[in-house]
This record gives sequence, structure tokens and C-alpha cells, in this order.
Amino acid sequence: MPFSHAELAATDRAHIIHPYLPGSAEERVVMTGGSGCRLTDAGGRSYLDATGGLWLAQIGHGREEVARVAFDQMKQLEYFTSFWEFSNDKAVALAARLASLAPAGLNHVYFTSGGSEGNEAAIKMARYYHHRRGDTDRTWILARDKAYHGIGYGGGSATGFPVYHEGFAPMMPHVSHLTPPWPYRTELYGGQDPTDFLIGELEARIADIGPGNIAAMIGEPIMGVGGMLVPPADYWPRVREVLDRHGILLVFDEVVTAYGRVGEWFAAQHFGVTPDIIVTAKGITSGYVPLGALLVADRVAEVLLRDHGFPMGYTYNGHPVAAAVALANLDIIEREGLLGRAVTMGARLHGELESQLGELPIVGEIRSVGMMLAVELVADRASRTPLPLDPARMPHDVIRRETGVIVRDSAHSLVLSPPLIMTDTEAKEAAAALRSVLERTLPTGEVLA
Repeated sequence: MPFSHAELAATDRAHIIHPYLPGSAEERVVMTGGSGCRLTDAGGRSYLDATGGLWLAQIGHGREEVARVAFDQMKQLEYFTSFWEFSNDKAVALAARLASLAPAGLNHVYFTSGGSEGNEAAIKMARYYHHRRGDTDRTWILARDKAYHGIGYGGGSATGFPVYHEGFAPMMPHVSHLTPPWPYRTELYGGQDPTDFLIGELEARIADIGPGNIAAMIGEPIMGVGGMLVPPADYWPRVREVLDRHGILLVFDEVVTAYGRVGEWFAAQHFGVTPDIIVTAKGITSGYVPLGALLVADRVAEVLLRDHGFPMGYTYNGHPVAAAVALANLDIIEREGLLGRAVTMGARLHGELESQLGELPIVGEIRSVGMMLAVELVADRASRTPLPLDPARMPHDVIRRETGVIVRDSAHSLVLSPPLIMTDTEAKEAAAALRSVLERTLPTGEVLA
């Protein structure tokens, strides 16, 4: 007999340590079903998933054809290692498929189980690449404030939020954080053009550390946890030029942005830049099973594969069930035209947000690329002072409780990253839900009942 909602919640409180949830918190939302953009909890309540879980669910929830692929693969071969000379047919097919979708010259694939593992591998690859070439002093990693690169020690050190370092120190040495591209926050750039300021800062930091000491710069093309921060169009091309001039590798953390989220297979294509390594996960399977993949430039892979090869692996590298699911997921994205849909539906959702929220005094900016959107909240539009947030009544929590629409708070912004299959009706529903709460939110951050 199935548990009741209360019994499930009680069991959850007894046994699960939830990320970012204090032990004193009593509320639990126990999901038991999903279909399309909708979720259902153990009490039977329906929700609109406007976050795609954690920035994924490209094809939506509950696709039976994906479940059948996983079932069939488990019957045929559920697992065998991909270490040494071993592999499996689905991993081979997926690697070829990814190379065909990637920017030119990124023809080598390294599999992981997710984004955090991917960023750990990318940092090690960058350092090992230089080490193998005799540049053993190149150990520094450049990253940015407000960046999020996972919770491993390498990626966690590159992450630019103090909360992810406090209590876990000492973090990995030789990491230096730069100012993020956040054009709305003009105060960060001292009156300069944002890209000019950021490139000048990058050049100065390289000179200070010494170009011969730096292995790579890692960056999200669009900064997700930082609040969907969209850089100026010239930012990444100019960063690439500086790094190339100094022999520094460029790592794109596309854990969030890849596989159609911005209307291209990879955000690298959106910005017209080819990195040396692209880290992906999440949307590669739309979350149906865990999987990640690094796309590695041929010139980098050639060095990594010398002698005894790249001495790093995960138990589930190239897992055949995950690879089979990924292939089915990519087929759906392609067959249903979801890259184009991300552009058109993202524009419609942006328009709905502008229409519903644009005149509210606490809304400073609404920004988007494809199906990545953010509503930045301010206490005062003129000064752009960030809206104070009341931990007891966070706007996104109130929105979920009152309307059943799930959005996320990130750095004083409400962010949306729905499944790419979202409908016009659901876009209107999401925007109306935000308005119903934000129109009652005071400049103090208090949400009126």
C-alpha cells in the first residue's frame, strides 16, 4: 500500500540530508509523478515545473519512449567498465553523435556521471595537458565571482560564492576569481564599457600571476546560479583572443547551457567561440539518468593520450544505459525541433514576463537567452539596490505554495529554465504566478499575505 503524503514527508525528515535545507525545516514536497512540464506530489497536488528540475528536463517529464530505451538496454547490457581497452556500443555511438554536434575540432569525448565530476576532470585535464608538454608551472585556474562549477574540490574552488568555501577550507590552491560580466550592475565597471573593463582586468591578472603559470580559464557561457548573467556579445570572443595569446586553455562549463537550452546544441555556438574543453551534463539525458560528457579539442586530447593515457576515471564512465538514454534524448530534441522551440518559446515567455512584471517597482531587469530567463529584483530601480530577502517568506517559496509554479531564487533574481516543450498556456501561467506574488512584495523584501 502506498505511503500517504504525511508518511512520506515524515520518512524523508528521518533519513534524507537535503542539500541547503536546515534540519529545523519541517516542510517537504515529495514528488511522485511527472508528465510534460507538470509534476504531482504525494498529496495529489499538481505543479508547473518552470525550473526543469535543476536546469534540465529539456524534453519534459514522463517520456515513455525513453523509459523503454533504458529497459531494453538493461536487458541487453546493464553495465561493464569503460576503463582501459573496454567500451560498449552505446558509448561509442554517443561519442560519435556528440562529436558531430560539437564545434569543429572537438572530436574527443570523456564521459562522467554529472557536472561536478566533469569540472573536476576538466581542471585536471588542463593542468595535465601543460604538464605533459613540459609546462609544469602552469597550475593556476582563472574563474569568476558568482560562478558555479559544482561541489568537488576543484570545481568548488573555482566556484565564486563564499558559502561554498566556508567550513570546507583550505580549498584548492592557485585559483583566482575575476569580476563577472553582469551588464545590469554598471557599478562593477567604474564607468567603463563592461567588456573593456573585464578584458583589462583579465590582462592585468594574467600579468600579475604570470602567463607561464596559468593552465586555464573556466567559465559558464551564461552564469546560471549567479542569476542567469548574460555577457555582452563581444565578451567571449575577446576573452578567447587574450587566452590564445598567452597559451591559456579555455574551458566552457556548459552543464546548464548545452543541449538546446539557449537555442543551439552548445552556447559556444551561440557566442561564436570554440573552447578547448566543453563540460556538459544535465540536458544530455534531460535528467532521466545521470550522465555527463566532456568534449575535448583534438590538440588537447592528443597530448592527454600520450604514453599511458589520461590517468583518471570514474566507475560509471560511458555507462551503457545512460548512453542509450542520451541517444534517445538527443533524437527527441532533434526530431521535435526543440532547439528552435527554445528560441521561440523563450521569446514568448520573456514577453509574458515583461507584460506581467515590467512595470512592478521591484523588478529591475528581465533577461533571457533561449529558455534561460531571470527576473532581477531590486528595492529601488534608480539605485538598483538588490531586494532584501526574508528567509521566512522567500518570493519563490510563496509562488510555489500559492500557485504551484516552481521557480528558483538565485542571487536576488528569480530564474526560470523550463522544459523546452513548454506551451503558450504554461508560459502565461508562469508569468501570472510571478506577478501574483511580486505585486505584493515590498521594497523591504516582505511579501504581504
